[in-house]
Amino acid sequence: MRLDFSHTRIIIRPGTTNMLASKDQLLEIIKSIMKDDPFSGAVFLFCNRKRNILKMIWWDRTGFWVAQKKLEKGHWPWPDTQEQVRQLNLEQIEMLLKGVDFFKGHDELFFSEIN
Repeated sequence: MRLDFSHTRIIIRPGTTNMLASKDQLLEIIKSIMKDDPFSGAVFLFCNRKRNILKMIWWDRTGFWVAQKKLEKGHWPWPDTQEQVRQLNLEQIEMLLKGVDFFKGHDELFFSEIN
């Protein structure tokens, strides 16, 4: 089975989440802290303190999927604050899962003359 998230909102929770949290605890975080609808079909992503475990939860109209991945080496780039949070597109989530830290990309430069 191949999951297709190409037309799905992918939303990350900044900071850390306890990976021992149950499905119901994650749903409560989505509703009360993230102020979002867990039944929207969006994929919600959570990361632990060491940033080596990622947990996903989403509703597919028949039930909730919960998936978890633990990196054996390294860590994922992860935003610490709400200001850093972005709704990720498919390209960004693929980069995130590969460990590309697009959160710390280069700032745009603006020049008014050439030296």
